[in-house]
Amino acid sequence: MEKLTVVIITFNSEKYIKNAIKSASFADEVLILDSGSSDKTLDVAKSLGARVEYQKWLGFGKQKQKAVDLAKNRWVFVLDSDERITENLQIEINEILKNPKFEAYEVPRLNYFFGKPIRYCGLYPDKTIRLFDKEKAHFTQDEVHEKVVTQGKTGSLKNHMIHLAYESVEEFISKQNRYSSLGAKPNKLKALINPFWTFFKIYFLKLGFLDGWEGFLIARLYSQYTFWKYVKSKKEL
Repeated sequence: MEKLTVVIITFNSEKYIKNAIKSASFADEVLILDSGSSDKTLDVAKSLGARVEYQKWLGFGKQKQKAVDLAKNRWVFVLDSDERITENLQIEINEILKNPKFEAYEVPRLNYFFGKPIRYCGLYPDKTIRLFDKEKAHFTQDEVHEKVVTQGKTGSLKNHMIHLAYESVEEFISKQNRYSSLGAKPNKLKALINPFWTFFKIYFLKLGFLDGWEGFLIARLYSQYTFWKYVKSKKEL
């Protein structure tokens, strides 16, 4: 059976890190790569037996790749501090590691917005590569919206992990404001047109209206993010 390292990048993640590490405790190693937390993130991590390393912030893609490079084991699972590996997913991962048939695996995510699991809005199953052989796959170097690229074929796991995406509208606005600055692509025409398309796509084409009021909020707020991304100057980075 292949050994596994779960890697988590952190920065002032005290609120979430305890349960993230607990959900990863089935792994042979839990590695925390911190970028300078001033809260109790590192104390909590160390108390739970995680290995803690430091790296000045490099941007999401480079930071996650650095964490992967530091892992002792060839197989890694990349987890964010606000994500949880469910018990069923743990079992499935262990079965996969007995005899991996692919070099990387997509994992479904069930996203929680404002305390509610979101099944529509194009946010489920929200598959993303998280389990992979680090010798055959790597992160792109994007500042934000980084992804894993692999040399070979990619498999897909059946069981989802949980993502505690946003607990409040205020948190959503704060994070999306940051992400839109990191990914700024100044374009006046797209700033005018794309926000309307974003809302229409999420709320109607992706059936966001079936998620009720939360679905409307998600569509509206993502359309605002789209506007910010195209109206901001790269000088704000």
